[in-house]
Order: sequence, then structure tokens, then C-alpha cells
Amino acid sequence: MPAPTPSARRRQRLLRTGVVTAVGLALVATALVVAVRGAQVPLPGSRCTASAGGGEHSLTADRAAVAALITARASARGLPARAATIGIATAIQESGLRNLDHGDRDSLGVFQQRPSQGWGTPEQVQDVLYATDAFYDGLIEVEGYEALEVTDAAQRVQRSGFPTAYADHEPEARVLASALTGYSAAALVCRLPDVDSSEPQVVGEDGMTSRARGVVEEAALQLADEGLVVVDGTGGTVLGRSYGEGEDAARRGWALAQWAVARAVGTDVVEVATDGRRWSRHEAAWVQDDAAPPAGAVRITVAG
Repeated sequence: MPAPTPSARRRQRLLRTGVVTAVGLALVATALVVAVRGAQVPLPGSRCTASAGGGEHSLTADRAAVAALITARASARGLPARAATIGIATAIQESGLRNLDHGDRDSLGVFQQRPSQGWGTPEQVQDVLYATDAFYDGLIEVEGYEALEVTDAAQRVQRSGFPTAYADHEPEARVLASALTGYSAAALVCRLPDVDSSEPQVVGEDGMTSRARGVVEEAALQLADEGLVVVDGTGGTVLGRSYGEGEDAARRGWALAQWAVARAVGTDVVEVATDGRRWSRHEAAWVQDDAAPPAGAVRITVAG
């Protein structure tokens, strides 16, 4: 897919982003890198559904994981939910929310960015986190993008040969973004297979297994949220996070909770609870639970 040649200023930003991302990825566990890049292999029987504003969209869990990352990066950068909607709609049109290793000419990755047009190296544009940040780098240079139609905003970044196609995916993008930013509570669920717990997990000095550490590191890398802590390390590791009280705290709690559900396919999360409700892999619904944390607090259970 053709893309504009970046300005010198934007090229410098992309290079800086690449350095920061490379350093960040070098610091995290190998399992985390696999989760970020490799959540592209659908698991048998895995399916996610988002419902918000009277709309509903169903997709495979691996694609929901990509949508969650795209939304997380918008939130981490302080961008509005509208940016996440634009990002998701663009990725649906360009790749179907898949991290493709092929495309038109040298187009690659979720956003089908072309290395020959200055988007980054082939390896970088196939790193979903890097590619997402590169897309948002372009979006924030579009003056007044928040007020533009989704297809217009996306086209000004992408310069696609099919400029009106992004509009086709706005409805499902809005549903996913509303759920994953927490503006729609209990709006995203996934039905997933059991986690293989036959391999013993070694608990580190920090009280976390490698699986739990992967969730904590993903939250820090994608959401820029370093507040998850171990609540209980017996059996499966239970992680906790509190944002306080109030409407915004409740929204942030739902954003983290539904991000954890969408990323569960690659992180072995088995249960998430917040605002008096709980999700688990087999229920595919948020059910009332008196033992669940209140609004603004989140509990994430990772397989042992």
C-alpha cells in the first residue's frame, strides 16, 4: 500500500521510536516478544465478541489481541478513543487485524506499511507495537483528525489506492475501541480453550511466575501501566491493580480488564474481575460476582 515519504522531522521521530522500541523489547522476556508479535495463530475454538452502542462484532481471539494492542497504544500516548477507532478500522481494512508477512509490493504488517516509503525496516513494520506507534505518529500530524470522518483521517496517513474503504469498517472499530478503552463496561468477552498447566512454573524472587511476569510486562509495554502487583502467588498467580474511585477510575479499570481478556490468548490469563463482575475462559460472559473487586480495581488471574 503506497504511503507518503515522511518529512525529515517525522523520519527522526520514527527512528527515535525504533530505538526506544528496540531497547524496550530487549528488556522483556522472550515469551513477551512472542506474545506481542506472535498472537497470530488462532487457537481452535477461540472467539471474542464485543458489544457496545447497539452494535456487535465477533472475531477470532488472535485478532482481538491485535485490536487490544492498537487501542492500548492510543491510551498510553494520551490519545482519544477516536484515535483507537481510526487505528482499528485502518488495520481491519489493510490486513484484517493480522500481522502479514506479505502485501502489495513491499507492504508488510498489520498496517501494510512499506519500508521503501520510510515506515521502518521490514522487521520493524512487522512488529505490531512499532507499526502501531508509527501509524499514530502519522495520525497526530493530521490537523483536526478527531473531527474528521474515519476514512478521511486514515487516508491522510495511509495514502491508499482505495481511499473510501476504511469507512466500511468504522462500525466494528467503534465497538472494539469503546470496549477496549473502557467506555463500554462488560462489553468484550472471549471463549478460550484451557491453558496447558502441565509444565511447572518457577516462581521468581519477585513472587511471579514467568507467565505472570509476561502479563505485567505487557501491561507496562503496551499500556504504559506499571501498577500491576502480585496479590496471591499460590496456585495460579493473582495480579491486582487499583485506580481509586470515581467514574474515570472505573473506566480505566474496565479498560485494563478488557485488555487482559483480549490478550488472554497469548498470556495464559484465565480469569479477570472488576466492578462486581468476573470473566473466565469458559463462561464467555461477565457474570455477577460478590467476590469481585469494586469499580476502579482489577484482579487478573494467570494460570499456574
